[in-house]
Amino acid sequence: MFITDNPAIVLAPMDGLTDAPMRAVMGEIGAFTYSVSEFERVSADVLSRKSVLRNVPELLCGGRTPSGLPVQVQLLGGDPERMALSALVAVNCGAQAIDINFGCPAPTVNRHDGGATLLKYPNRIREVVKAIRDAVPPTIPVSAKLRLGWDDIEAIYENATMAAEGGANWLTIHARTRVQGYKPPVYWQPIGVVRERVGIPVVANGDIWTIDDFRRCRDETGCIHYMLGRGSLADPFLTHAVARELGIGDGIPFASMTPDYDWLPNLRLLVDYIDRIDGNADKKALCRIKQWLSIANRHGVFPHFDAVKRSETVEELFDGLRSARAGGILCAA
Repeated sequence: MFITDNPAIVLAPMDGLTDAPMRAVMGEIGAFTYSVSEFERVSADVLSRKSVLRNVPELLCGGRTPSGLPVQVQLLGGDPERMALSALVAVNCGAQAIDINFGCPAPTVNRHDGGATLLKYPNRIREVVKAIRDAVPPTIPVSAKLRLGWDDIEAIYENATMAAEGGANWLTIHARTRVQGYKPPVYWQPIGVVRERVGIPVVANGDIWTIDDFRRCRDETGCIHYMLGRGSLADPFLTHAVARELGIGDGIPFASMTPDYDWLPNLRLLVDYIDRIDGNADKKALCRIKQWLSIANRHGVFPHFDAVKRSETVEELFDGLRSARAGGILCAA
């Protein structure tokens, strides 16, 4: 279900974007092995059951999206005891795997002893991983998500070793430093070095926008596990193309993304899931749709964002999208 000896494609956690409705949609249209929740922040207090279930409602349904995609719960924080107790709360809510976020570059998170700030303290990475590993049942996998370092890509070698020594079952490594944020370039080659050294599986992550990017990442890292985030939103066909390359395709043919791709069925699916999971939330749906289409506009081939970005309701946006495409292939209603 999660990381094994078989190749895997993982839906990345993206705070404020890949919430439960978006995970549900991507579970239907993508070719993911599993997904990771947005991080649950553990600060002054241990997480409550209510908080965990509010942010990861899939735990009420066996830890899977409506289409059956498994969801791993991600925690963020720097206090080993509170992180361990919060992991236990998540497991008692139904979590079947725990991921620890040592990669978030957000300044607010970093100022409050979370995310990438721990990359400056390798021993603390080991302490947090070990505390969670010792607290949860041995049948519950524990993984760690890292960046290459705070400001030095060489830091990944020690930090990855510390996470492995703490008992992580696998590592996910984003191929940038915290100082870089999401600016180019990515450095995939160190991920391959870590994979050869640590003795546990490694998931490669960072700037896989196209099938050619995937091939370069595979060549440089030697990995068989990959985490895709914005690239899979910019091009809904990308995960199927990657799955075919990895030999885990589901038989669904994929086509290259084109400007004529009909986005409306996917967007309506998202609105439906937001309504089912969060209730009547037109404002949230509009925000999520604009986030999604903005990524597809900047990093994919969606050409109509200017025509819909000022829409004030979901239906106004859909009408604008239909009008923008009126000269091409008709959208589905």
